Amino acid sequence: MSLEALNLQVKKDLSYLNFGGTNWVRPHCHPDGHVYDVVIVGGGQSGLGAAFALLKERISNILVLDENPEGFEGPWETYARMVTLRTPKQLTSVDLGIPSLTFRSWWEAQFGAKSWDNIDKIPRRDWMNYLRWYRQVLQLPVINEVKLTLIEPSQKGIHQLHIEGKGASTNKIFTRKVILATGIQGGGEWHVPPMISENLPKHLFAHTSEPIDFEELKGKKVAILGGGASAFDNANFALTEGVAEAHVFVRRKELPRINPIRQMETSGMIERFHSLTDSNKYKIISHFFKHNQPPTNDTFARASSRPGFHLHLGSPWLHVEPSNCGAKITTPKGIFHFDFLIISTGLLTDPAFRPELQLVEKHIARWEDRYQPTEAEANPILDAHPYLSPGFAFLSRDEKGKKLLHGIFAFNYSALISCGISASALSGMKFGIPKLVSAVADQLFLDDQEEILTQFFNYKEVEFTGEWDKEGELVGTTKHIETEKEKQ
Repeated sequence: MSLEALNLQVKKDLSYLNFGGTNWVRPHCHPDGHVYDVVIVGGGQSGLGAAFALLKERISNILVLDENPEGFEGPWETYARMVTLRTPKQLTSVDLGIPSLTFRSWWEAQFGAKSWDNIDKIPRRDWMNYLRWYRQVLQLPVINEVKLTLIEPSQKGIHQLHIEGKGASTNKIFTRKVILATGIQGGGEWHVPPMISENLPKHLFAHTSEPIDFEELKGKKVAILGGGASAFDNANFALTEGVAEAHVFVRRKELPRINPIRQMETSGMIERFHSLTDSNKYKIISHFFKHNQPPTNDTFARASSRPGFHLHLGSPWLHVEPSNCGAKITTPKGIFHFDFLIISTGLLTDPAFRPELQLVEKHIARWEDRYQPTEAEANPILDAHPYLSPGFAFLSRDEKGKKLLHGIFAFNYSALISCGISASALSGMKFGIPKLVSAVADQLFLDDQEEILTQFFNYKEVEFTGEWDKEGELVGTTKHIETEKEKQ
């Protein structure tokens, strides 16, 4: 099958599902502009999947915004530096159960079925190409180079979104519902330890989420802080780009070996996470954080096979300062000098870090507001996460915030404790996206239920058009026929 033939198959499959049917949501008005039913912020895999799911539910008055140029949404062509995805290739995600929309269908249409058998994991850049195709074949309404700067809430159920960027034709848009499909960083901010950010000039370090000019680092020594998968992705990438030495420093004495996601994928935990008690949710994600995500075996093998690779276990950074050649690092095992530092220390999640939420964040319930862990369990990093509904909606910590937060959903990494990995990992999206869209659709329906029910009870359109004779008998019934015979 060619890609052109696959495109036709997708359209045929969707036509059998009546995809693109009449929008059922009642239109709303605002004196200053069009009101969307849903605006999705983020045009990466989460935002595209959510848009498709909304269209499947006949909610078509939607818009997707992304701050990046077209084709560069998400991390895959920006700061992601792994060779392949870490997710097993057979797991499905944003296809939402449509076989012709799966990555495998897209791959085999171009490279053949045998080629699928020959790959171990999905190549990173091919995954981005698949998402580009997915957007195009589904004709999803995405506007690029538009950044959300502020959500201005309304007591009347219509949020005003302040936007900017080359793709913006206005500085504000109106919507009833907002989905923040803003990825791993969308619930907080990338974390650089103050020991580094306060002691070093910015040209000597970068977080893994930032652009890095590896051309400038050719032939130089680089240190990478962190023991998770991203640290080894960056070490391998740096050595591939010509860095002379890449030293990975890990606080632990042993590398993480267990990836809890693999167990979650087969145990029902991802799809049924919402049914757990708060206590078990908290314990599960605390355990998840303790293990971290190990590098894939192939990534570690690629990095460690290079002569410039060096691994330092049990080597936390105790002090960092500038030196003549760059940065001086003190560890329990000695002092090291490097030309540049790459920081792979993840992120911190807290709605207070998000500028677009500054008018509502003080009302957003956190886990510390709803659940009190034991002293042994307590983790301030977990406590700062928002406490969300099973459908990813922000909940209020006070009465005043209920109306302000109504209609705002966090389908990003900040949902981790409340909703599991269903919004933060590919293996969870086929379960998370339907829950999200169902919750959004329920809100849209219930917000208008008074008008909808009034129309229902006043509905008078005639469907059955049978005829009655002069005696009041329905023409064509047995009784009518017998009466006609008697008259004859």
